[in-house]
Amino acid sequence: MTGKADFTSAEWSMILSSPMLAGMAVSIADPSGLWGMMQEAMASGRALLEAGSDPGASDLVKAVVADMETSEGRTAARDALRSELNGKTSAEIKQRAFTTLGEIGSVLDAKAPKDAAAFKGWLKHIAERVAEAGSEGGFMGFGGVKVSEAEKATIAEIATALKIA
Repeated sequence: MTGKADFTSAEWSMILSSPMLAGMAVSIADPSGLWGMMQEAMASGRALLEAGSDPGASDLVKAVVADMETSEGRTAARDALRSELNGKTSAEIKQRAFTTLGEIGSVLDAKAPKDAAAFKGWLKHIAERVAEAGSEGGFMGFGGVKVSEAEKATIAEIATALKIA
């Protein structure tokens, strides 16, 4: 069983913040306005909740969800993101997200090879859920497309960073 104890504090903070980072990269790719941002944030949160109750979720996914259910875990994830992204432009945040997700993928491959593929797949799934949460373009939520080309490209870049198909 892979969990928090298998990683350094810095590694765990990165892993803990990775679901938010994957969702954030997609949100930045094609900003959807206030309503769209709320829908995308809720999609990311729902993906966490669903993973927590999914009996097929990997041990590592369950460990992240369990830690995110505590105020200490949420604070650690938020602080990791803040220290990494504070003061950066949207383009820099998106690029940093890809770099950090790549680093997380490497840590997982080295320290949690049995859980790495499932965890990386879960991060991509979160990115897809965020992309599908709101329509892009259109007017006041009507019209537009479900997943924009920019969001599709960002999901592909996330998969590349994580070294998954």
